[in-house]
Amino acid sequence: MSKSLNRVTAALEAAGLACPIVAATEDTRTAAQAATVAGCALDQIVKSIIFRGEVSGHVRLFLTAGGNQVSAALASALAGEALGRADADLVRAETGFAIGGVSPVGHLAPVPTYLDPRLMDFPVVWAAAGTPRHIFAIAPADLLRITGATVAPFTA
Repeated sequence: MSKSLNRVTAALEAAGLACPIVAATEDTRTAAQAATVAGCALDQIVKSIIFRGEVSGHVRLFLTAGGNQVSAALASALAGEALGRADADLVRAETGFAIGGVSPVGHLAPVPTYLDPRLMDFPVVWAAAGTPRHIFAIAPADLLRITGATVAPFTA
């Protein structure tokens, strides 16, 4: 098992959650791919969108419904600083995950996190489990609790 997948599993277990992790034979890098594997609606996929603070240089995590797009202006307002693209090296250094497998949980260190209210409309959502081929199902209320995210509108 990969180190990334181990961290996600450990984070879920530490939170007292029994979230089975699905190992796909195909990629789940995109929301559409993950929805196909999970057999769910596109908006039930939790996209982990990472931005870099232009002033702080640190990452911010925006958990959004699969069909939504993050508004850079709204996200920047929430973060309290202009946000820009986070490159793959920064994402890996601050979260421990490679782009395409960034999980909402199991980061190397706490990351300021924001959650799209649309995700709260479902009984279950699906998120990356640390690799491009692993996903897990979780109740949105549990996801909110274990990530410590701020629920706020940040989609266009």
